[in-house]
Amino acid sequence: MPYLESLRVFLRVVELGSITAGGRDLRLTPAVASKRIKELEAHLGVRLFNRTTRRLSPTEVGREFYTHARRVIAALDEAEAVAAGFSDNPRGTIRVAAPLGIGRRAIAPHIPDFTDLYPGIDVRLRLTDRRIDMFEDSIDLAFNLGDFPDSDLKLRLILDCPRVLVASPGYLAQHGTPAHPEDLLRDAHNCLLLRYPRSPEYFWTLQTKDGPQKLDVRGRFDADDGDVLTDWARDGRGIANRPRFDVATALAAGDLVEVLPDTPPLPARFGCLFAHRTLQDPKMRLFLDFIADRARASLSL
Repeated sequence: MPYLESLRVFLRVVELGSITAGGRDLRLTPAVASKRIKELEAHLGVRLFNRTTRRLSPTEVGREFYTHARRVIAALDEAEAVAAGFSDNPRGTIRVAAPLGIGRRAIAPHIPDFTDLYPGIDVRLRLTDRRIDMFEDSIDLAFNLGDFPDSDLKLRLILDCPRVLVASPGYLAQHGTPAHPEDLLRDAHNCLLLRYPRSPEYFWTLQTKDGPQKLDVRGRFDADDGDVLTDWARDGRGIANRPRFDVATALAAGDLVEVLPDTPPLPARFGCLFAHRTLQDPKMRLFLDFIADRARASLSL
């Protein structure tokens, strides 16, 4: 259905800001994506984009057409989902986002098994520790570890993942072992922070006998990749706040030591965000159930 494909290309080009990016997202070459846009403009008899050497932006009619085209494609996807509910062979594409660490450990390893069971389903996985915009990035299911922002999206909680503060034996020998949460605020200690635009982790919250205690910790190093923080901690560069499953092997080997075990950080909630109608699509429901079961088994320590 070339016209419908052209509509999908048009939507992604508007959302991603370039023909190359829009085509790549749909696994089309830039030449094919550009051809689809030209065919759509010829069919409609209007120009949908203003083109310069540096920028591509929708025209006024292009912006208006985008609003209506998006409704058409959403209605078509919903109709296909209903039809798929009566099929024993679900088909289609699922776009999934997840943080790097938990995505590598609890999601990516199970995707081949899922597609073996359902060969008609393609899964496109995007791993990033940055906050994503499900609409702009065209994501169906967004897994997350930590805090979940208030939104109109639905949330399915999968499990709570314990967190631990960790440091290398060498670091503790040089800088001392914190005995109380307040010790983390001393200049002697370097806290390794997960930071990126709109990052929620500019502070650590520890569990104490008097309730949660928020600490405005500081450090000389920060990164937007949690695995980098673990590597720095193992290298003796500071104290990291990490999910236990991420550092269990290093703790068992003695490469890292748990710090303040009597006042650990609050656990991180692992769950999935999705639009209200997403799970009406059988392939989405099948995938989320499959990953939730596998993740519980692999992350429960």
